[in-house]
Formats: sequence, C-alpha cells, structure tokens
Amino acid sequence: MTGTRAEYGLLYHTIKAIEASPNLQLQLIASGSHLSPRHGYTVSAINKDKFHIDYEIDMLLDSNRKSAIPKGMGLLMIQLAAAFDELKPNIILILGDRYETLAFAACAVTMNIPIAHMHGGEASEGAIDEQIRHAITKMAHIHFTSTEQYKKNVLSMGEQAFRVFNAGAPVMENIKKRKPLQRGELEKALGAVLADPVFLITYHPVTLMDYNLDTQINNLFCALGRFEGTFIFTGSNADHGGVFINETLEKHARSTENCYFFNSLGYLYMDVCGHADVMVGNSSSGIIEAPCFKLPVVNIGDRQKGRLRHANIIDVGYNSEEIAGGIDKALYDAVFLAGLSNMGLLYGDGTTSSQIVKVLENIEINDNLMQKRLDFSGERAT
Repeated sequence: MTGTRAEYGLLYHTIKAIEASPNLQLQLIASGSHLSPRHGYTVSAINKDKFHIDYEIDMLLDSNRKSAIPKGMGLLMIQLAAAFDELKPNIILILGDRYETLAFAACAVTMNIPIAHMHGGEASEGAIDEQIRHAITKMAHIHFTSTEQYKKNVLSMGEQAFRVFNAGAPVMENIKKRKPLQRGELEKALGAVLADPVFLITYHPVTLMDYNLDTQINNLFCALGRFEGTFIFTGSNADHGGVFINETLEKHARSTENCYFFNSLGYLYMDVCGHADVMVGNSSSGIIEAPCFKLPVVNIGDRQKGRLRHANIIDVGYNSEEIAGGIDKALYDAVFLAGLSNMGLLYGDGTTSSQIVKVLENIEINDNLMQKRLDFSGERAT
C-alpha cells in the first residue's frame, strides 16, 4: 500500500523487485493524498512508472478539521476490507507511520493477514507519527528497520528476533541508483533559474503541539527574508494543517521574487538536494536523505525529535532569530561545513529492496509467524 508521493518514492525499488520476483506476485493499492488534486494527484507517478494498481481508494476529506483524518481512516478501512476480500493477499507490505498506514495495518490484523512493516523503531516525538509507528510495530509480523539501533529498539519492544531485519533505508537505494541531473537540466525541469545560494524548504504540521501554525510560517518567512538566493518550497503532507501551509507557501511564492512552490517535486526532490546549499524545515528527509548529499539542514522544532542525527543537522527553535542563525551557520560556518566532508552514514548500503524480497520469498506463513508473543530475553537483543 502507498498513500503519499514521498512514501511511494521510498517503496519504488522494492515494488519493482517484488514485481520481478518469480516467487512473488505484486498487488498494489494506492490511497491517501495520491488521489488528491490538492496534493498533486500523484497517482499519476505510479501510472507513469507502469505499475498496475489493483485498487485506488479515495479517503481524503477536503477539510481543515481534525475530524477529517479519522473520518478518512474509516472510509479507507471500509474499502480496504472489500479489497482484501477480493485480492486475498498472503502478506501486506507497508512503510512508515502515516495514519493511512495505521488504517491499513488495523484492517489487515483484524482480517488475520500478516504484516511486513518498514521503518519501525524510529522516533519523531513532535508528531502523532510516534504513537502510530509503534502501534504498527506491535501489529506487524515482520520488521524491516533502517539502522541497527532501530532494530534494537524494535527488539526492546518485545518483538521476537526472527521477525526483525535491518535492511537499511530504501532512500539510500534511490540515491545509489538514480542518475542525477546536471544543474542546467534541473533548471529546465523546474522552470527556474537557480541563483546561489539555493534553499530547499519542506515544512509539515507539528501535530502534537498547539504553537500557532500561522506564527510558525511567518517566522520562517521572516528568517528566509534576511537572505538572498533561490527558494524552492515543497508541499506539506496531508496532516491537519497541511492545507493551510500549502496555501500560505503558494501565495508567498507567487508574490516573492526567486521563490517557487511545488506540490510535489517527485524524483526531482533528490536532484534539488544535490544542488541545494541548505535545507530548511522539519522533514525526515533532512535526517535521512540530506546527509547523503552532505547537505546542511536547519531542522526547526520538535517534529524530528528523537531520531538519530548526522553531523549535518542544526537544530533550532521556532522563532525567526534562531532559524536565521541556523541558516547563517549552514551557509557560512567554515568549521561546520568542513566537518561534513567525512561524515559517515547510518542508513545502510543501498540494497534494501533485494534484502526485503529475499525475506518475503522465504518467509513461512504459519502459526509461528502469526501467533506473536512478547520476548524480552537478553540473548535476542544481540
């Protein structure tokens, strides 16, 4: 199942490897913001890649009310139950910590369908993703973590050792296999002239705080206004507050020189990372993707609190002074920038899809897999 463009990008090579396997049959369900014109109708990217979509399930309600999300989850689960009855999957593969993913897992576990989950054991303490991710871990039967530490975290939750595999982060494979665009090619694809320095800004709602979202965005604009360059804004996700952020960013880009807003950059996101001078915002891409490009990241607030950090991260608060100070350090602090050249990477070797497919091809769906039990024995954490 895929519910967002960002998630689909991470799943792409694994979907491709499943499709190519002689021992597996791919079934694909697209839902969430993929089917929303407001979020770029990114199901078109799946169609462009020529993957057959078995089910498209529309569940987004075009509303800024918090109640829209649980209502959408309910719609999704009703339609998923019918999809599972028809498709009869042996096992489902899901990624991450989105509310769409939670609905998918809840439907599967109540229909006694085993779940394989990617990116468990991580932390994002400023968002409801934190609770969702760990809830999915306890429902899942197989776990593909992105680092050894996150594997240990899943094991510490009582998951049995035979269920847990450190397969690395799938984005590492994306970066390894993608031929990057040259500067001129990227400018043509974006329809923008990239005057230095290039800013990549990705900002999402912080769903576990009451700090005024309007103030957060105004502080961000105030900080960015102190610098010259090119500002590439990407669309927020479909969490509560995401519509407001996107409308505000788009309006700002229309009225500000050298500012561009994209609902979804798709695969171009990696190319922008490769040519940017700084990333600003609160996206997990700053934690995982950006280090691969030695890209400095000004990480705002608590949304990514608890995640493993590389040396490229500059953590700042929500006020404009802190954000501007972080940007200044990211662009001009020679000692900080020099420290990024030999920065080690935490998230694997770029072979995630082949590792996952090997496990799926060989897993036995039997009572031992389906009947979960807590295991806190010391030996299993080695």
